[in-house]
Amino acid sequence: MIDRDIHLARALLVEGNPLLRSVAMAQLRDAGVGHIETVARVREAREMIEREPFDIVVCNREFEGNDDSGQDLLDELRRENLLPHHTVFLMVTARASYHHVVEAAEAALDAMLLRPYPAALLHQRLQEARHRKRELADVLRALEAGQIETAFARAYKRFEERQPYAIYCGRLAAELLLGMRRPAEARRVFEGLARATPGAWARLGVARAQMAAGDAAAARQTLGSVLSEEPASADAHDLLGRLLVEQCDFEGALAEYRKAAELTPGCLLRAQHAGALAFYQGQGREARRALEHCLSLGVQSKLFDALSLLLIALLRFDEGDVAGVAAMHELLLQYRMRHPDSLRLQRLEQTALALVHMAGGADESARDTLRGLTAQAAEPHFDLEAANMLLALWARLPAAARPADEHGALVTRIGMRFCTSKAITEVLMAAARRHEPAAGLIRDCQARIGAVAEAAMSRALQGDPAGAARQLLEAGESSSNAKLLEMAGLLARRHRASVSDAEALSARAAAQLQRFGPALSHIAGIQRSGRSPAGLQVRGRQTQEPLHGTA
Repeated sequence: MIDRDIHLARALLVEGNPLLRSVAMAQLRDAGVGHIETVARVREAREMIEREPFDIVVCNREFEGNDDSGQDLLDELRRENLLPHHTVFLMVTARASYHHVVEAAEAALDAMLLRPYPAALLHQRLQEARHRKRELADVLRALEAGQIETAFARAYKRFEERQPYAIYCGRLAAELLLGMRRPAEARRVFEGLARATPGAWARLGVARAQMAAGDAAAARQTLGSVLSEEPASADAHDLLGRLLVEQCDFEGALAEYRKAAELTPGCLLRAQHAGALAFYQGQGREARRALEHCLSLGVQSKLFDALSLLLIALLRFDEGDVAGVAAMHELLLQYRMRHPDSLRLQRLEQTALALVHMAGGADESARDTLRGLTAQAAEPHFDLEAANMLLALWARLPAAARPADEHGALVTRIGMRFCTSKAITEVLMAAARRHEPAAGLIRDCQARIGAVAEAAMSRALQGDPAGAARQLLEAGESSSNAKLLEMAGLLARRHRASVSDAEALSARAAAQLQRFGPALSHIAGIQRSGRSPAGLQVRGRQTQEPLHGTA
């Protein structure tokens, strides 16, 4: 037995070859592992790990006749925080190229085994990994308990004092700093790690810290440097795609998301990102191919976003595939029945139902359903995703069945609420298929929001910050526009010495933001958790509604 507690461990063995699976099971039993589950495919492994915790995962890297990869599984589990910190993850490969070794190191893999390997080597690697987990138990326990400041302090102390596993702890400390919105400190730690270790992961951390600090130019330069040296870095392409979305270069972003998805064909989230952005870019055939690939990767996975079903329904509607639209509605109805309290799934299912009516020529029934959805537009739970889908539905309703005044009022309400950046404005227009007059109304809303912000800032510079804050707050409250509300609160706090009711103004703005949500920095359909593209994560920090929708 490699340690006294190994008999209590639960292991998951992911191996497609029955003979090799049998050999690996025997080796784990010889090591003293008490409970072993086996699966043959990455998709099954992902779903099992999402459902229950494992102390050990031994996963093959390559699966014959399948695009799935153990590396893709590890990357996705780490990135989306689905793998507990105490879990030991061992990768088995038949070809350990330099590129594969670098990939494994950047994903914080516990060990890699080159096949064929003796049982003694598996036992040694497992023993070393479990020893590291025990050595860092105080840090990992704090993370699992959600004690982020404590975990950071312990990890950073180990890094600063160059204790055993200092690089691991430095990486963890930097990730935690990003999670705590301290990008300048995170950048310094990542820069120190980049000097100390080879590979791209630390420089990608620098780029993420630069993006978090709002320095897009520096982040783009850093990412360009990484890609010039490692053009096959899927994480770098993914991160550059996110940056280009924020800069409104949707064509460039799609190219980067497409490349990241091609490099990691078994990655569910990247396929969804590429498919959703292709949808907004009007690339229907590519969007449908990518999103239907997601169906094959695992509809039951927690990483599968039910919105993908609605986007597929819209794409099938555009191609006249009536049966295909009905099939997606049926799947969404099943999701809704499993999560009956989810407002999001109710909305997605009702949107698909309206498409079913339209596909069947029942425009009056479709319009009734649309009006029910439109009535939600002033509610706090009505978000950017809902706005985009509603615009997409109205754009597909025949003009003769679309009352101009009713449609115009809805577009204006959505525009005034959600036009918080040029990127969001572009996405709203894309959802409306850039049809006039809807696109013109959305552009006008963006201009009106910009004019309010500019007038208020000018007023503040002229010596009336209190009046400027009130002006922003009143406009923000009437439109529910998060950008104006955030500006009002920031201005009141910045000038609290000269604004007598600064605390009250700030509290009002905060209350409205709490009710309607902060200004968004992602486009609907490209759901992001905000975690790092690879490596070490902070458990329990996701703030979005789960992709299946349970709230």
